[in-house]
Amino acid sequence: MVRGLYSAYTGMLSEQKRLDVISNNIANSATIGYKKEGVTNQSFDELLTLKVKDATVGGNQVIGGMSLGVKVGEVYTNYGQGSLRETGNTFDLAIEGNGFFTIGVVDAEGNEAIKYTRDGSFKLNRDGYVVDSQGNYLIGEDGYVQIPTDASEIVIDSLGNITADGEYVNRLQLTDFEDYSYVKKYGDNLYEAVDGATEKEVSGLVHQGYLEQSNVQAVEEMVDMITITRAYESNQKVISTIDSMLEKTVNTVGKL
Repeated sequence: MVRGLYSAYTGMLSEQKRLDVISNNIANSATIGYKKEGVTNQSFDELLTLKVKDATVGGNQVIGGMSLGVKVGEVYTNYGQGSLRETGNTFDLAIEGNGFFTIGVVDAEGNEAIKYTRDGSFKLNRDGYVVDSQGNYLIGEDGYVQIPTDASEIVIDSLGNITADGEYVNRLQLTDFEDYSYVKKYGDNLYEAVDGATEKEVSGLVHQGYLEQSNVQAVEEMVDMITITRAYESNQKVISTIDSMLEKTVNTVGKL
């Protein structure tokens, strides 16, 4: 009976984690380039239950298995393609297919770290550098992407080649990885490679004047949230029921 309390408790913890992840997905459903997260559940390792020192069999007897409840397996990221929305802005870029824009993030001490993103809402700063909404520099094959401030026509083709008034400027450094298990989120919209990450050739195409929307389907997330809420309530009812049974055992059976 007490074991039932523990199983229901682990179920509530698992559903709470799933609810947290879905809530974050919904909150970022309008975030450019956001990739939704999901949660897997798995049971704890089962234990064999023994009847110790059973005189009828001359020792210990295996009488079955015992489940120790459920736990969160992993939180994963769904890198599926988001829809492309046309904006017409020169420095709005979207990748169709696999790949990431490469960003140089500089901390307060002046140290640069390489990050990756699918958020292509860039702009031009006063020095002519292409930066994201946080002021981080977009990186090309020839270093930071810098556009002549007097250029009147900027064209970025599907391969990432940048020209200003017909003159070649730079080429976007797009990056992709063999296994996204070695890529982890850095905030909501940036990613960083961890030890073991292996780069591969990028197959995605760049679209100028477009932005990739979040791949979160708000309706699906809301349906999942309702399912999780009901599962959470079911575990609560199990705990309430067992609590009532324990109370009767102590207060009623104990008087006999």
